[in-house]
Amino acid sequence: MWEINRCTHVRRDRQRGVYAVEFSLVAIIFFLMVFGIVEFARMLYIFNTVQEVTRIAASAAIHENFRDTDRLQRIREAAVLRSGPGILPLGAPISDEHVRIEYLSAIDNGGGNAELTVIPQSQLPSCPIRNRHICMADPTASNCVRYVRARICEPGNTESCDKAHVTLMIPGLNFTVGIPHAAFVLPVESLGYMPNMSVCP
Repeated sequence: MWEINRCTHVRRDRQRGVYAVEFSLVAIIFFLMVFGIVEFARMLYIFNTVQEVTRIAASAAIHENFRDTDRLQRIREAAVLRSGPGILPLGAPISDEHVRIEYLSAIDNGGGNAELTVIPQSQLPSCPIRNRHICMADPTASNCVRYVRARICEPGNTESCDKAHVTLMIPGLNFTVGIPHAAFVLPVESLGYMPNMSVCP
C-alpha cells in the first residue's frame, strides 16, 4: 500500500514538473505575441503621427515670421503635441528637436520648371516685408521664400536630413527601426507680414 502511494506521489510530482515546463513555454510565446502586437501598433502610430507632425508644423510656419526663433520653437513644440519642449506622446524618441522647418525658393532650372531649393539661414531675407519686395522683383530669386517645408530629421546634422530611429520596447531586444521620411511642403502665406509693418534693412 505504501509502495502504491509512493508511486502515485512520484507521478504527480512529475506531472507538476511537466505542467510547469509547458506553462513557461506557452507563457513565453504568449507574452512575445502580446509585446509584438503592442509594438507593431506603436510603430504604426509613430509612422502615421510623424506625417501629421510635419503637416501641423508647415501649416503654422507659413503664417509666421521666419526670423522669430522663439515662435518657430513654439511651432515645433505644438507639432509634437506639447506646450513646451518634449517628446511626442508614445513616440519616443521623436521630439520637437526632430522637427525641421525649412524655407524654399523656386529657382528656374532653365527648362521652364522651377526647382525647389533650401535657402540657407544666412541668406534668408531680413524680414517678411523684405521677402515680399524680393519676390515681387523676381519670383525665381534664390532668396525669395516661396515654400515652407517641415521634415522629421535626426537632430544634430544640419547638412542633411538623416532618418530618425525608434528603439523597440520589447524586453531583451535592443533593436531600432528607421522612421520613413516624413515631409510636408506648403506655399507661403503671410510669413508674419502685416500691412503696417516697418521696412527692415
